Amino acid sequence: MDSARSFISGIRLSIRSHCHKMKFGKEFAAQMVPEWQEAYVDYRSLKTLLKQIDRMKQKTQQPDTPTHLQRALTLYRSFSGLNRTQNRCATSFDNHDVENQTILVNSVQRNGSGKYETTFLMVTEEGAEYEQEFFKKLDDELNKVDKFYRYKVKEVIAESEALTNQMNALIAFRIKADKLEEKFDVSGSGDEIVIPMNELQGTTDVKQSNNGCQEIQEEDPRKVPSIRLAPLEVLNHMKLNQATSPAATFNCVSNTKETQMNFSRDNLKKIQNQLKHAFIEFYYKLRLLKNYSFLNVMAFSKILKKYDKMTSRRASKYYMRTVDDTYLGNSDEVTKLMERVEVTFIKHFSNSNRSKGMNKLRPKSKKERHATSFGTGFFAGCTVALILALILIVHARNILAKEGRAQYMQIMIPLYSLFGFIVLHMLMHAVNIYFWRKYRVNYSFIFGFKQGTELGFREVLLLSFGLGTLALISVVSNLDMEMDPQTGDYKALTELLPLSLLLLVVIVLFCPFNILYRSSRFFLLRTLFCCICAPFYMVRFQDFYLADQLTSQVQAFRSLEYYVCHYGWGDFKRRQNACFSNDLFNSFYFIVAVIPHWSRLLQCVRRFHDGKDSIQALNGLKYFLTIVAVCMRTAYGLDRGTSWEALAWMFSVMAAIYGTYWDLAVDWGLLQRQSKNRWLRDKLLIPYKSVYLGAMVLNVLLRFAWLQTVLNLNLSLHRETLIAIVASLEIIRRGIWNFFRLENEHLNNVGKFRAFKSVPLPFYSDDDEDQTD
Repeated sequence: MDSARSFISGIRLSIRSHCHKMKFGKEFAAQMVPEWQEAYVDYRSLKTLLKQIDRMKQKTQQPDTPTHLQRALTLYRSFSGLNRTQNRCATSFDNHDVENQTILVNSVQRNGSGKYETTFLMVTEEGAEYEQEFFKKLDDELNKVDKFYRYKVKEVIAESEALTNQMNALIAFRIKADKLEEKFDVSGSGDEIVIPMNELQGTTDVKQSNNGCQEIQEEDPRKVPSIRLAPLEVLNHMKLNQATSPAATFNCVSNTKETQMNFSRDNLKKIQNQLKHAFIEFYYKLRLLKNYSFLNVMAFSKILKKYDKMTSRRASKYYMRTVDDTYLGNSDEVTKLMERVEVTFIKHFSNSNRSKGMNKLRPKSKKERHATSFGTGFFAGCTVALILALILIVHARNILAKEGRAQYMQIMIPLYSLFGFIVLHMLMHAVNIYFWRKYRVNYSFIFGFKQGTELGFREVLLLSFGLGTLALISVVSNLDMEMDPQTGDYKALTELLPLSLLLLVVIVLFCPFNILYRSSRFFLLRTLFCCICAPFYMVRFQDFYLADQLTSQVQAFRSLEYYVCHYGWGDFKRRQNACFSNDLFNSFYFIVAVIPHWSRLLQCVRRFHDGKDSIQALNGLKYFLTIVAVCMRTAYGLDRGTSWEALAWMFSVMAAIYGTYWDLAVDWGLLQRQSKNRWLRDKLLIPYKSVYLGAMVLNVLLRFAWLQTVLNLNLSLHRETLIAIVASLEIIRRGIWNFFRLENEHLNNVGKFRAFKSVPLPFYSDDDEDQTD
């Protein structure tokens, strides 16, 4: 099809357009699938071997050979004519070329599989051992790449068969749901209909013949070797897959199964959306495989041309013939599958609208917008200016020495610190995104974002500085807007500023219109909902990652509780409340702090139930100890009793030591004794080991920031200020943890070559259920 050809030509043009800007080695690394880096041609090592050959050639070159003689010899060579199509000249050239052949490439069978071995024929020349080593490395890379490509093509072929079965079930389900059986003249059983079984192996149309029977007309007989007629009884062996729903979880616990398939419009819509998503992901996988084949073939071509230029030989011509004959260079299964997926998707999911279907299949390239960079810089400047203005106002008016300072700190800091915690967390996330991109951590795939919808660090900085600007405007206005003390009207309006800002944030978060990154906002809300319903949904990476973020925002949750108390039961007009002396508020002060850790504990229980992995039980124990430690410290902060202090010390130390070891050894994958990088891990994305060692030390120090709550350190700071500082340190620790946690997850995916999301399919067969049992 033209689309597959245009895809290849597009890659070629994109690479050629960057040739004058970037060398092929850098472009090759930039085009790689991050999780498949080890499976690509080791272009850098091959270039290193070429440099060794070049150095040897320079040593053995005769320094006294006059260069003008070489130039003169070229002037006396015979002229073959402007028209070089003469058979005699071509034949003599080929014979001469064979006589001067440098290498001989053979395919040999070893361990049941074919491998390619190159024999270097110029062994008598000086420095030939370097060239032999180069071709040995080249053979190893070719065999590695060819083997990997065969394995991946085999995977996608098996997946195409599964999608074919799903399409058969969808077509039958669609016919029953739309009640179209009476429109077909069926014979034999009353539930049989003529539909194509092999949707991904060709396309067919159903036409009406003169005698009223349906006939299958092949659009291209060469593509459809055989057509099987599918009975509607195919649904008798299929069931709807609802493994990710809370109802399915309840059915699993109560040992009940859904035996009857509901042929409703809603189910049909869900099935079609699931299969549409599966086809999009499958097509994306095929594109990456096609790109993998093209890039590796081009890498072989580039490195061999460098070799020819360096050694004045013509080995690339013979070796590239072998590369073109390999499965990597000669197989067209992926191209054919791409064409069939396009036809199937356009026909069944785009109402035969090709442009609409291809727009959904092709990945959307995300463009950097100048407005985003401008907005980020503008709001960053506003944030800095407002911070300076706030410092000058406090200093000029000597606010810290006024009588109402303590009341203001106790009442207003919990209200405004909420926005400070959110902005700080967003800033840390933006920094992480920047370094994830720099070190090629595929965070988009790990989090499960749709193609082209993930936010870059500029977008996150824009949102964080925008919120920071609004919060600082509110703080400065609150300090400045002290009007008529008798009426109190203007003061009441001033006290409503933080609540108004909070309501604005909530409205924007739930806004259904396509503004301010709607897909990202809804992704956050869906993930948050899964965290709340932790035991009823299968736990994905983004679910427990977000739950871990919430465990570092305990003080933000307490600030939300304080909003309810201050504006619901307090006299906010007079800046007075009795929240901390209220028993109900203090009770919820415990509950609110426990909710994030409790959600994470339930996720560990669900993952232990699903995977029977004992490490999840140990992880759940960590969060249980943290829950107890938080409760003990909270009780000590409210009561200040000796017994509470002892319990707070004991459980806090246990939770901190356990959590620190878990961070370093499990989440980060460090502390490996047998590693080639002492106490780290074998593979590190950051080239500086000191970064890892510094992060480990900093994690330990910030893990024990809770000590100030039990040591009663006199730091000449207001209690609320000290609480905000400690909460900010925990957010910073979590931000550092995030980078290394995702780095470790990325390296695990690299080790298993996992580069694609596992998309749940709508149907499963009885055979699959029996195998699972």
